[in-house]
Amino acid sequence: MRKIVWVAALAVMCQGGSMALARSEPTPDFAAAVAKPGRPAEEIALDESRKPAEVLAFLGLKKGMKAADIMTGSGYWAEIMGNAVGPKGKVTAFEPSQFYSTPEEQKKWAALVARRPDIRFVRYPFEAFSAAPNQFDFTIINLSYHDLYWESAKYRIPRSDPAAFVKALYAATKPGGIVGIIDHVGPAGDTRAVVEKLHRIDPATVKTDFTSAGFVLEAESPLLANPADDHAKLVFDPAIRGKTDRFMFRFRKPH
Repeated sequence: MRKIVWVAALAVMCQGGSMALARSEPTPDFAAAVAKPGRPAEEIALDESRKPAEVLAFLGLKKGMKAADIMTGSGYWAEIMGNAVGPKGKVTAFEPSQFYSTPEEQKKWAALVARRPDIRFVRYPFEAFSAAPNQFDFTIINLSYHDLYWESAKYRIPRSDPAAFVKALYAATKPGGIVGIIDHVGPAGDTRAVVEKLHRIDPATVKTDFTSAGFVLEAESPLLANPADDHAKLVFDPAIRGKTDRFMFRFRKPH
């Protein structure tokens, strides 16, 4: 009996040790990850406004993590994270299948995939995101979460269910895993109407969506805030494009 108890205790100690080891993974050299050669010039030009080193440090990306970039677009965050997590880590970049659908766009997508064979690129229906359970330590969604409230006949985007998306993301996140959300600050009101008109979202809506799914809001940062931004302007307005007032939240899935 004593032997059984001792073995059980040892198992608990080992489990605790592995959890502590996971928590003590070294912080990457984010400046080096950003500066690593090979990133396209148009991506590098975005660094000043996006502050990637500071953002990833705040959100808590570590070496060895299994990370996801959802709605990766040009692959901006996926490439930097791929540089940061090191050989023991892995980055998966998700992109809706409705995007990169024309021959010209497909050529860009193929070039991105060829440039970074270390990153796993996944296409999925915009309205039906899914991933294997307990897969990711870290996820970032940059300036795209609001699109879950958007519809577009032009881009073949049907009405989506944000609650279903967050539920799927919660399932795909490991216990203790992080989800970082960055988006354009929008006014209160009917969320779908605000997104359709401005491509912005009320930060309170994002908090409610994620905490309702079980995530805990661990921290928020003013790093990307711009008090001079007029929240009534479309984010593509030349007067404000690239300089919008942006909120940044760090959510965590409880253990």
